[in-house]
Amino acid sequence: MKYRIKRISPLVSFLVVVLAIAGCATVPPRGPAADARPPNIVVVLVDDLRWDDLGIEGHPFVETPAIDRLAREGARFRNAFATTPLCSPSRATILTGQYAHTNGIVDNTARDAASHQLQTFALPLAAAGWRTGFFGKWHMGNDDSPRPGFTRWVAMRGQGEASDPQFNIDGTRVHQRGYVTDLLTDHVVDFVRGSSGQPFMVFLAHKALHPNVVQRDDGSTGAVAGQPEGFVPAPRHQGRYANAVVPRRPNAGPPVAGKPALLRAIDGVAPLGPGTATPDQDVRARLEMLLAVDESLARIVQALEESGELARTAIFLTSDHGYFYGEHQLNEERRLAYEETIRIPLIVRYPPRVAAGATPVAMVQTIDLAPTILELARVADPVERQGRSLLPLLGGDEVPWRQSILVEYRSDTVFPRIRDMGYQAVRTGRHKYIHYLELPGMDELYDLEADPYEMSNLIGKPQGQALLPALQAELARLQQQSGYVPPP
Repeated sequence: MKYRIKRISPLVSFLVVVLAIAGCATVPPRGPAADARPPNIVVVLVDDLRWDDLGIEGHPFVETPAIDRLAREGARFRNAFATTPLCSPSRATILTGQYAHTNGIVDNTARDAASHQLQTFALPLAAAGWRTGFFGKWHMGNDDSPRPGFTRWVAMRGQGEASDPQFNIDGTRVHQRGYVTDLLTDHVVDFVRGSSGQPFMVFLAHKALHPNVVQRDDGSTGAVAGQPEGFVPAPRHQGRYANAVVPRRPNAGPPVAGKPALLRAIDGVAPLGPGTATPDQDVRARLEMLLAVDESLARIVQALEESGELARTAIFLTSDHGYFYGEHQLNEERRLAYEETIRIPLIVRYPPRVAAGATPVAMVQTIDLAPTILELARVADPVERQGRSLLPLLGGDEVPWRQSILVEYRSDTVFPRIRDMGYQAVRTGRHKYIHYLELPGMDELYDLEADPYEMSNLIGKPQGQALLPALQAELARLQQQSGYVPPP
């Protein structure tokens, strides 16, 4: 096709040159928002939130009206996964768009210095003139000091406290009275209201739904002095679900079989059984904590509406990983590669680019958030991100997409039951193969279509032996593609 341009004035020529130069430093916009200012970004990260802990997912008693509204007005991904189902690595992955083995935050031990060097998506945003705020749990060690790329910083040491928390506010430690979810929301709302038309990014990392514990430098946890222990809802929500019947998946009751790594006899560790599963009162308390998170989202949306920014704000709600509610008779050992802990909620609302009520089924991961946010923001990004922008999926485009994902975990010493259970796993649309790096002969393979609750390990059966070579080859391909090097 040929184009003919006639009578371009000097002024127009000058503007074309300026726009061309500017275009070299930005990602070309698409869609109805192309002529508008780039959207603000709000990321709400809920600690330990399962994908099925939401009203819109059909939960029988949980109340999440604000989250449900977000999903109805945006996209709710049906197959979103954590690349590493562990707090610190997952947070680093979300912020960088890189696997844990690339960004270096591979476990929950104190990696404070390394976390100051992370190439987060906040860095290019701040360099482009955005107001960038971090609020809540940084949780990569106990260092709460401000990190590069954030122009506003309100963070807690380690896990933080549920009540009357101490915040590091732009380098100064301050004790504030109240419930931590409410206080963090106060800071976010003030930040939003103070934007004055300047594009902004909020990263709100809730303490909820994590129990009230202190994180030590070796990654272990214990009670917080002077604080209530365990899962602590806001006082106004305590007991809301006291009489609710806790739903359990079919794999939460039967004895565990076919999982030799989990069934190992370990000195001082009780064998798996009903007593090792998450009790009903913990599930209820966790979901009571979620009530304040939902109210927090409602307050943030209201602040965006009142400031005239909601229509041009992209809101992401997700989790760092899931949690076991007694599946495989497990409780806090959420590092494992089973569906209950690697699957996460991911909801995105931005009407100019996202159809209301969309439910994309493609497999997406935590590594995809950083490149998505930077493309939405139209900000140049010099860093290699290992994820992919989700904008084509959010726009309903038919694009080639990944058919498998890599999930990884490096063994630590916090939960003795899963010591030496570091793994690399591949999950396809139908199958999952878990390769334990330190436990020869204990691998697992599941047909998720026939066995969605992962109760029948096929690794030693004829069907599994037929499937194994292809899955091993796919795992090797993903490892090579991601630059993974096995530990010595």
